[in-house]
Amino acid sequence: MGLSRNPWERQNDAIPASPADTEPAHRQPPQSPEELQEESRKIRRLQIMMNMVMQVIAQDSSLAVDEAAEMVADTRKAALLMFPDKELAFNLIYWPRLQRLMRERYRMQ
Repeated sequence: MGLSRNPWERQNDAIPASPADTEPAHRQPPQSPEELQEESRKIRRLQIMMNMVMQVIAQDSSLAVDEAAEMVADTRKAALLMFPDKELAFNLIYWPRLQRLMRERYRMQ
């Protein structure tokens, strides 16, 4: 999916048409303890990154809207590099938070 011109706008094409669209084509084997630990570490890193970006956007009064939008786009790219097959999860969990923050911070419609 391509990035919209305004990264804080809702991306309607991120919502699946049916539950079958979200089911994996094949079952994944159970993860080893090391794989689970690595995934937990990446999830924690993503959470920290998202919290930091949201705090900077919310609290830095000198941050221009273009800079904030670039931070949002870069954060999305980084998250999808960490979890390439989880774009839907990002769009459902983090995208609405980022949209709301950008609207509130910059008084956008």
